[in-house]
Amino acid sequence: MSSPSESNHTGLRLFIPHVYSYETFSAWRREYLGFPNPGTIENLQKEVKSTHLTNFIFDGARADITKAVSMNPAFQLTHSFALGSSTAPPTYNFGAVVADAKSFMQGNVDHDGNLSARINHGWSPNNVTKMQTSLSASRGGNSMFQLEHDYLGLDYSLNVKAINPSPIDGSGAYFGNYLQSVSKHLALGAESVYQTGPSPLPGMPPISELSTSYIAKYTGQDWIATAQVQPAGVLQTTFWQKLGEKLEIAADLQLVAVRHRRDAIATVGAKYSLRQAMFRAQVDTTGKVSALLEQQLAPAFAFMVAGELDHVKSTAKVGLGIMIEASAAPPEELAGQPGYPPPY
Repeated sequence: MSSPSESNHTGLRLFIPHVYSYETFSAWRREYLGFPNPGTIENLQKEVKSTHLTNFIFDGARADITKAVSMNPAFQLTHSFALGSSTAPPTYNFGAVVADAKSFMQGNVDHDGNLSARINHGWSPNNVTKMQTSLSASRGGNSMFQLEHDYLGLDYSLNVKAINPSPIDGSGAYFGNYLQSVSKHLALGAESVYQTGPSPLPGMPPISELSTSYIAKYTGQDWIATAQVQPAGVLQTTFWQKLGEKLEIAADLQLVAVRHRRDAIATVGAKYSLRQAMFRAQVDTTGKVSALLEQQLAPAFAFMVAGELDHVKSTAKVGLGIMIEASAAPPEELAGQPGYPPPY
């Protein structure tokens, strides 16, 4: 009989050729194909979301006061006030951010005691682990815990994620996605979601659902087009183009074709960037026209005006806001310092 050490050496001899073959294939792919990394599926529509108003529009009055305590490591405090909104009650939010070359930590708490936190840590330029949590102060409120990991390969990206995982009964929502460049411009991928949990009602079976969506991304010289197909009969396509140094346009189309429902929503928007101002405008097929102007009146003071007109409901919303930035760091520390380092 062979000794354990001989068995280990035999296993190594069988494993080393596979490692060498993979390294040879990777070197050949890098030299002759030259496919770029396609980015992550999480940022698939990053440019469109930055152009459209969905994540920026507001109504009522708001104020954001930010103070940079330190720049190396980055340490920032934020006070946010909002009132007079027709869709949300008055709120106050206190936030803090700490970041260095490898880690990013952010925490927020509102006037009701609801807490949220986010931590990103980069083990290497290609490996980033992310954690998010939110704790509700009210009884019966929804609390959440999320853990995920990103890996950026030579010409692909991989992400795994778990939301509210339970080591006791295995319940939770589990995500896995993969995006691969198949040419210098085209990337194809897929995302699977597995959700499991206890029975919602007595006599009913436990929840166990698996679904997969398919993704395509085409990157041109100054434009990006994406498409995502979900098995439930939902199709989302986006298009973004940079028309110049100051102008960007974006379009989004969502089609829903399920039983007893046929629906479609199209949104078109533009972003115009000036040296001291930024203007966004958007219109969609539900009859909404909206716009947002951010004017930098001073290096540490900005004024915002937002408006939305709903032609179908015959309603209008107006928002006014200010952003004030202050710094307790010395001028020599502020000079030449970039924004938050990766991982974001």
